[in-house]
Amino acid sequence: MDTTQLLKGVLDVAVLAVVANEDGYGYDVVRRLRAAGLDEVGDASVYGTLRRLYSSGALTSYVVPSDEGPHRKYYGINAQGRAMLDTQRKDWQQFASTLTALLAPEGVAR
Repeated sequence: MDTTQLLKGVLDVAVLAVVANEDGYGYDVVRRLRAAGLDEVGDASVYGTLRRLYSSGALTSYVVPSDEGPHRKYYGINAQGRAMLDTQRKDWQQFASTLTALLAPEGVAR
């Protein structure tokens, strides 16, 4: 199954969940998503999602100077982002439960 389209639909909640655990800069968030099993997540998609969530008021940001390269822009979750994450977690649980029941052999109407 090509999970690319599925990933697009859940990238916001995945990024919020990662940043809720610990603030992170763009590539750090990509790395943590991949370590969690979302191997196909694209760098550009995550960077765009971080910018969009920041613009919508769900994330805060701050810059940390680096001696080894360019400064890094870190993102952290705020109260609005936590509320969004809570809502999306509930939505996901309901959706996943419904789809699991539908995909079960006894759940398919014949």
